[in-house]
Amino acid sequence: MNTDIVNSGRRKFLGTSALAISSAMLGLTFMNTKNAAAADYKQNAFSLVYGGAITKNEAGRVNIHPVSYKLNGLDIVANVYTPAGYDPSRTYPAIVVAHPNGGVKEQVAGLYAQNLAEQGYITIAADAAYQGGSGGAPRSVDKPQFRTEDIHGMADFITRFPGVDASRLGLFGICGGGGYSLAAAKSDKRFRSIATLSMFNSGRVRRNGYGDSQLATIQQRLREASAARAQEVAGGEVLYSGDANLTDAQIAALPFDLYRQGYEYYWKTHAHPGSTFKYTTSSLLDLMRWDATDQIELIDTPLLMMAGSKADSLYMTEDAFAKASGTKDKELFKIDGATHIETYWVPKYVEVAMGKLTPFFARTLVSSRS
Repeated sequence: MNTDIVNSGRRKFLGTSALAISSAMLGLTFMNTKNAAAADYKQNAFSLVYGGAITKNEAGRVNIHPVSYKLNGLDIVANVYTPAGYDPSRTYPAIVVAHPNGGVKEQVAGLYAQNLAEQGYITIAADAAYQGGSGGAPRSVDKPQFRTEDIHGMADFITRFPGVDASRLGLFGICGGGGYSLAAAKSDKRFRSIATLSMFNSGRVRRNGYGDSQLATIQQRLREASAARAQEVAGGEVLYSGDANLTDAQIAALPFDLYRQGYEYYWKTHAHPGSTFKYTTSSLLDLMRWDATDQIELIDTPLLMMAGSKADSLYMTEDAFAKASGTKDKELFKIDGATHIETYWVPKYVEVAMGKLTPFFARTLVSSRS
C-alpha cells in the first residue's frame, strides 16, 4: 500500500493508493489466528509482525529459513517456510508469495506464506529489490519491471531449494504483488497456477488515480516525474512520492477505506522498519505507462482472484478477471464483508481466504508434469 504524493520542490497531496470457509468444515488445520491481530517486530527473532508468527524453529513444526541470493547483481533477502516434518530428501510443491506495494516479507506476505506452509507447501516471500532488506540504490525505486523480475527471481531460487518439485510451482500475489504476479504469469510458464488477494493494479492507479479520480492531472504528474528523473540523473536530490506524514485526524479524513486502514496497518498495528510508503518520483515514468491487465490473455493457467466484497479496490480485481480470457479455469471469489486491508490480518477473513487457497493449490499443484 503506497500513497500517491508527488513532491516537486514542495509536498503536495495528489491522492493516495495502496497500497474462511471454516477449517472445521474443510477438515483443514490452519495456523492459530485467534490472536492474529499483530505482533511487535522487536519481540520476534525473525522480526515478523503478524499475530501467530513463528518465534523459533522447532522440530515437527513449520520452520522459517532466512536466505539471500543474487538477482541481477543485487542482494535479495527472503524467508523460506518449510512444512512440519520437512525432509529435504522428499519432494514438495512450492508457492511464491509476492508482497504488497510498500510492504515487506515480515507482514502479510509472511502471514500467508506461513499459512500455506501449514498446508504442506514450501513457500518463499522476498523483499523487492530496492526495498526492505534487499539491495539496490537509490532506495525505494518501485518500477514494474523490477517487481516482476523479483517474482521470476523467487521462482529461480525456490525451484532449486532442497526438496522442491519444480514442476509443482504456484504463485500468490497480494495487493500490488497481485498485479505484478499477473504480469509475471503472462510469460513465466513455470507457474502451474496463480492466485491473487486484493489485487492492486499499480499502473492504473498511479496513472489515473485511485478510483480513476485523477484523470485530469495525468500530464501534469508526468511532467513532474520527468523533471524528477532529470534532476536525479544530473546528480541532484532524489525526489520521493508517497512519504506523507499524516496526523490521525488527516488519516480519518481520507476518502477511501484503503487509505485509512492502510495507514493504521502499516504505520501502527503492523509497522516494520523496512516498510515504507515512499517511492522515487521518477518511478512514475515507468508505472504510469504500465498496466497489470496488458496482454493478460497470455495467462492460460488456473487463476483464482480474491477480494473483499466491501473493498473499494474491488474494481481492479473485477476488471482484470474479466480481461483474463486466456484461461477457462478461473474464479472470482469475494470475501464477504471484508475491506482491502482487512484481508491482510483479520482472522476470520484470513481463514476464508485460506479456505479457498488450500483446495485451489491442492487441485492445481496435485501432481508433477509428465
